[in-house]
Formats: sequence, structure tokens, C-alpha cells
Amino acid sequence: MPDALRYGLFSINAYACSHPATSARVARLAESAGFDSLWAGEHVVLPDPRVPPSPMDPDGPILDPLVALSFLAAQTNLLLGTGIVILPQRNPLVLAKQVASLAALSGGRLILGIGAGYLEPELTAIGVPMSERGGRTDEYLAAMRAIWYEERPAYHGRFASFSGVQAYPRPAATVPIVVGGHTAAAHRRAVEQGHGWYGYGLDEAATAANLEGLREAAARHERPADLGDLEISVTPRRTPDRDAAARYAELGVHRLILNPRWDLDEDGLVAYVTRMGETLIGRA
Repeated sequence: MPDALRYGLFSINAYACSHPATSARVARLAESAGFDSLWAGEHVVLPDPRVPPSPMDPDGPILDPLVALSFLAAQTNLLLGTGIVILPQRNPLVLAKQVASLAALSGGRLILGIGAGYLEPELTAIGVPMSERGGRTDEYLAAMRAIWYEERPAYHGRFASFSGVQAYPRPAATVPIVVGGHTAAAHRRAVEQGHGWYGYGLDEAATAANLEGLREAAARHERPADLGDLEISVTPRRTPDRDAAARYAELGVHRLILNPRWDLDEDGLVAYVTRMGETLIGRA
């Protein structure tokens, strides 16, 4: 298995890990087991009753990812990833301030994973039409980069517009942007604007199909040179063994973000992370 393959731990802000003592214990154990990163997903609200494609029951506990990762920044030295923030649901300047704050508090360990969203009842409740989510995502990314990096920040678009303002502290270094999603639009966005791409719940065949989609997008759309090579992260549909992990790496995956079963309690999560360290990562 290639040495470059890294491992993240998903759902560090949900279910049993919505309790601070549990998330702190699991996070510290993940660090000692050889994981390189902790990942927190997002749903601001969930449809009640549950309807497809909602991934959680309406009473499923999930903390705000940036708040949860701020807490965990003090518990470990791991990278901290949002997997993902649903960008069109956020105010871009408020989110830019939150991200810059967490980047400062964590010493630059934040990876900002973003996506356009897919759960219509959630978007509707927040006031974002499904038809606008892609356009808002592209504009909000541009607006956030403007407030972070431009000497005289300004942005004027359909969904965001500002000038004559500043927001300090700015990120001390470039905030890595990871684009999540399995559509042609997500592939295009990753090529044009992302340092990385994140695919959730993918088996090997679906991973290969998405990597082909990314290659096709790269042939059609220009990639800024300062973004460097596209880092590929995937949450497998099932926890892989060493052979399966090696096959993901051979496809071109750089990081596997493992997702424990949602019904595990604290002891179950401890056992899972320990087992992954011993049998998969090989550093526990």
C-alpha cells in the first residue's frame, strides 16, 4: 500500500460524538492511532418526518462543524476538516470570519470542505432555492477569497456584494478548500476552485467513475496553477480492509476518511478507532 495514503475520521461532531467528553476522547485516540485528520459534517436542520435523501433521522444529534472543530482544536494536533459545510446556506462574510478565526486558533490546521447541498427541505427552510445553490456556492467562494486575501476587498455578484470593508485577522496562510460532490458541477468546481475533492460514501467503482469525471473536467476547465495538484479524499461506503484500501490508493485516492457506524456508543467508537489503528493504519 502506498505510503502516501492517509486516514481521516468522519462524524466527529454527531451521534455519540455530539457529547464533548466522547468527542474529545475519540479525537485523542484517533491521533495516537495514526489518523491525520478529524472531519465534521453539517446539517443545520433535518426534515421531519425523514424523507429521502436525508441521511439522518430528524432527532439525530449533529453539532455545528466549526463549533465542534474549535473545541477539538484544543484536544489534538490533527488536521480539522469540514466534510462538508453546505455553502449556499451560509452568509459568506460571516463564514469567512468563522473560518479565519478557527484557522488562527488551530494554528492553520483547518481544511474547509464545502458543497452545494442536496437536501431540498433543509435548503428551503433556510431560504435558499435549490435552483440557486450552485450559483451561490461559486459566488460565496469568490467573496470569501476576496475578504481573506485582497488588499482592498470587494466583490459584486448576484448573491453577494460588498466593498469598503476589512476583516482581520486574515488567515496567516491559504485556507485549503476541498469541494465535495459527485456531479459534473462539483467536478468543475473542484478543478477551478479547490485544493482537493471529497467523495462521500463511495465504493471503488463509484470512486473510479468520479475520478474519471474529474479528469474530464480538468480537460474542459482551466485550473489555476497556485492550487497545485488536486488532493483526493474519499469516505468508503464500507470500512475497508488493507487490500481494499490499497485498491483505493491505486485509483488515485490520497486520503480515506473512515465513517464509523452511527449507532456506536463511546465504547464502540473507542474499539473502532483502536481496531483501525491496529489493522489498517498500523501505527497504534
